[in-house]
Amino acid sequence: MEYFLQQMINGLTLGGVYALIALGYTMVYGIIQLINFAHGEFFAAGGYMGVILLSFLSFHGYMDTHPWWCLTASLVLSMSYCALLAMAVEKIAYLPLRHASRLSVLLSALGMSIFLQNGLMLTQGVYDKPYPTSFTHGGFVLGNVLQISYMQIMIVGITALLLVGLNRLVFKTRIGTAMRATAQDKVMSALVGINSSRIISITFALGAGLAAAAGIMVGLYYGSVRYDMGFVPGIKAFAAAVLGGIGNITGAMVGGFIIGMVEIMAAGYISSEYKDVFAFIILIAVLYFMPTGIMGENVDDTRV
Repeated sequence: MEYFLQQMINGLTLGGVYALIALGYTMVYGIIQLINFAHGEFFAAGGYMGVILLSFLSFHGYMDTHPWWCLTASLVLSMSYCALLAMAVEKIAYLPLRHASRLSVLLSALGMSIFLQNGLMLTQGVYDKPYPTSFTHGGFVLGNVLQISYMQIMIVGITALLLVGLNRLVFKTRIGTAMRATAQDKVMSALVGINSSRIISITFALGAGLAAAAGIMVGLYYGSVRYDMGFVPGIKAFAAAVLGGIGNITGAMVGGFIIGMVEIMAAGYISSEYKDVFAFIILIAVLYFMPTGIMGENVDDTRV
């Protein structure tokens, strides 16, 4: 039983990361029906920005005296950087193709993904970059097996805060109302004074900011980042978004936690070599029986 609870905690931690990345996919799709395959690179860029900022602060001794302030500042700056990067990508790669065919936009997204990944490789190198992790050690033990690290508590806590904050932004603010209106009908929203281009840019920025936060947390959890680290988590997060119901933010959250749980349970009870296979088997099974995902059809009050 304790081993099962341990795997549940590990799955909750990983699922939170997938949920943050999946939200970017589902938000962009909800607005402009675009699968942004460059989204995984925002996750990687956030991880690199985090290691650069934390290493700089650690070199000057701030990590020893104010570690949590340093982490908070790194999160905010990394999320801001990736938000601006996503807005630039949207203006360069997607805005000129706003009225083009779906295939053209898809090819542009794939090309931008390759461009950003190679940009990370050329500027940061091909080797892993270690995170300063002096303040992430420690935890506590329940029973003889159950171990909960401070890092896991931090990841779950930050994830919960970001998810709650996004939910309030989308459903309780004027910007969120404009986002939902744009998703429902761009023409009508424009007639009532909503700038759809601005809302689309904000949506890209929000999704990339969440992915950047996930990148930092993964870097801290595993101790390093790599230029191509966004590919596999990006694909799994996309699967989570589809699993929950693409375009539905609640579904993306649920799908992310399901994928994380399935992956960890498969690794713990069956084989770590096939953990990815089982995650996608669940996706295929759900899509076979419920093609719209587990949250069903998109409706007006849950679409982004």
